[in-house]
Amino acid sequence: MTEAKETVKRQNPFGYEPVGQLLFKTAFPAVIANLFNAIYNIVDQIFIGNTIGFLGNAATNIAYPLTTLAMAMGFMIGVGAAAGFNLNLGRKQEKTATEIAGTAFSSMLISGAVIGLAAFIFLKPVMIAFGATEEILPYAMEYSRIVLLGMPFLVFATGGSPLVRGDGSAKYAMASVITGAVINIVLDYTFMLVFGWGISGAAWATVIGQVVSAGMLMAYFPRFKNVTFAKDDYIPKWSHFILVCKLGFASFAYMASMLVVQVTLNNLLKKYGALSVYGSEITIAVAGIMTKINAIFTAVVTGIVQGSQPICSFNYGAKKYARVRHTVKLLLISTTAVSFVVFLLIELFPRQIMSVFGEGSPEYFEFAVLYARTFSAMLFLNGTQTSCTTFFPSIGKAWKGTVISLSKQLGILVPLLFILSSLFGLNGILAAQPITDLLSFLIAAAFLIYEMKIMPKEDMA
Repeated sequence: MTEAKETVKRQNPFGYEPVGQLLFKTAFPAVIANLFNAIYNIVDQIFIGNTIGFLGNAATNIAYPLTTLAMAMGFMIGVGAAAGFNLNLGRKQEKTATEIAGTAFSSMLISGAVIGLAAFIFLKPVMIAFGATEEILPYAMEYSRIVLLGMPFLVFATGGSPLVRGDGSAKYAMASVITGAVINIVLDYTFMLVFGWGISGAAWATVIGQVVSAGMLMAYFPRFKNVTFAKDDYIPKWSHFILVCKLGFASFAYMASMLVVQVTLNNLLKKYGALSVYGSEITIAVAGIMTKINAIFTAVVTGIVQGSQPICSFNYGAKKYARVRHTVKLLLISTTAVSFVVFLLIELFPRQIMSVFGEGSPEYFEFAVLYARTFSAMLFLNGTQTSCTTFFPSIGKAWKGTVISLSKQLGILVPLLFILSSLFGLNGILAAQPITDLLSFLIAAAFLIYEMKIMPKEDMA
């Protein structure tokens, strides 16, 4: 270990710089990176919707749970490793921190390859299980066969960013995402409009963008600021992998439960949409577009939350509890403000927003406006729930974040989807989301209030 790195470790800025300044420095690059990530997904939908039509948008919605699964694995490993890395730096256990980061490096690549191979072997039955109709299935198969090739890189691009931010290089993590996103957007135009490759062009653009983002993050590891890696550190160590999964399981649970929700929602829309004046394809396409629009909100809020993670982890490990409390306060103010602004935009301009993704019949836009306004009715409460999902793992209390994640998607939303759809059909499906947002906010708020009561008010460093 060089003398320079020893000095950096002794004077880690997470422990002494003003919290507001730190949060801005770590969160702003994460927000920008996440926004670009969400935007290039939306650009895919815009190109597909305007060249292929709503069946293409429906197809990517059917395929999206595979992407969600890969991102869930990436977030679990990346967020868990970042928390373990910063907690151990705060405790001055640099060797353990190094091994945790090295284990994460290898684990992300291996898990992505396993997901891609398994899904490729069983692709057709998977697409049908995800809700594909006869009209949607050919597009979904064509898109998914290509996207699955990029799964190892998607997992690494997703999980590598929080780990690089945890080392204090938030701008580099941002740059990796932005570079991949810009390449994706340029290639979307080139492959779909210039070469005329259709939905395959969108898939190839996505994969190439993911490869570039992952490659940039891999190149950063030999240049970590706080630790130096030896070759042996990249060999996965089971004990560290278990710790990483434990600390990151709340993030995995949140994303994996979103997968369950996506599949459940697609199948219920397929069933009850067919019984309505709108039909299955319109309802599935609209839900998929709204998921991507909601990703803009999620990108901003998640970026702020990700920026808070290394600050909370380091200072909790260093027993500087006043700084943890200050970080949480700023986090909640920021995420609530963002939630309210996005809520207003969707409620006031639903048709204008949905029309960006292509034209459709009067029935299409009627359902699009209804779905968008109902979906976002309680969105202004979601900042608190998202904040708590990452805050608890960042201080080593992963089970609380897991409970909050699972209670929202699996404990509340999925049962409500089945119950309300059986009672009220398509209207019941629409009502399930705002009810879930309200109940999950109350659960997250209760956990956070209790944690603030039991956390020491004085520093013990």
